[in-house]
Amino acid sequence: MYEQFESNIGFTDLQLTPDDESAAILQDRLVELKSLLDIFEARGRTGVQGTEALAGPESLRSFSFGLGKKGETPSLTLCFRDYPGKYHEAGASPEEKKFVKELVRDSVAVLIAIDTPALMEDKKGILHEKINRPQQIKTLFNAAYQDLESPRLVILAPVKCEKYLQSEDMTKELVERLKKGYENLLNHFTSEKLTPWIVCAIAPVQTVGSVVFSRVEYDEHREPHFYFRKKRHDAQYNPQDSEQPLRYLLRFLLKLHLESRSWRYFNFIREWLGLDNHLRKAVDEFARGCKTSGGFVVLKGEKWLNI
Repeated sequence: MYEQFESNIGFTDLQLTPDDESAAILQDRLVELKSLLDIFEARGRTGVQGTEALAGPESLRSFSFGLGKKGETPSLTLCFRDYPGKYHEAGASPEEKKFVKELVRDSVAVLIAIDTPALMEDKKGILHEKINRPQQIKTLFNAAYQDLESPRLVILAPVKCEKYLQSEDMTKELVERLKKGYENLLNHFTSEKLTPWIVCAIAPVQTVGSVVFSRVEYDEHREPHFYFRKKRHDAQYNPQDSEQPLRYLLRFLLKLHLESRSWRYFNFIREWLGLDNHLRKAVDEFARGCKTSGGFVVLKGEKWLNI
């Protein structure tokens, strides 16, 4: 997302500046992503180091970015948090489960990364349940989103989705399978108490761009292994739409500023954008690049994105 922000910002007068530690880690991860193309066929869940917390949840670091006008001290800090997927497993400690619930509760936006081959390649839905854990995700939001008093943005982000965006029909199938796969969660968002506050959108992210799903094989323990291949032998690293979640986030924040209401979590938005017309214009210009076709769909709360 950070790299693609730089590539897609064009002449917009915005800059996104990671802190020193974040910048170093992001550079290492970028090298890992690009290295995936060094071999023609790659097995899933390899190549990029997963999130770890060896000393418990509190040891998980934040990725902090300063956002502001080019050449000026950043006027807003965006803080991104990630956590190990094992925090959703049965063996997770009460401390780890509590950490995730509080993280979802206190964040103004949540991005749900969806393993697309697991969603699409098993008609019975077993792989989707095993890897994406949709019912558990729904239960998490049940616990975290209670007595809301301000809007929240939830982005469903299919990743490793290159294969399924090759044609209009395949893209439509991806959207429909995603709606079906997260039907319980989406229905929950339409409940009486939540429907005024939830913004939900689908934003597919082609992290590598030139690698597509090839097949799934099972080992002797019936554990699935996903294999991917380059589109061509000479294909290069070519990510697509990685910056779209950030566009959606800024569009959401700008709309909240324009609403001019007093909300517990968003008073800072008025202070940030209210004093600088040039910054507001730059944010608006970047945010208007949100895609709404080709697999990008606003499922709910479109009013909170209309600027």
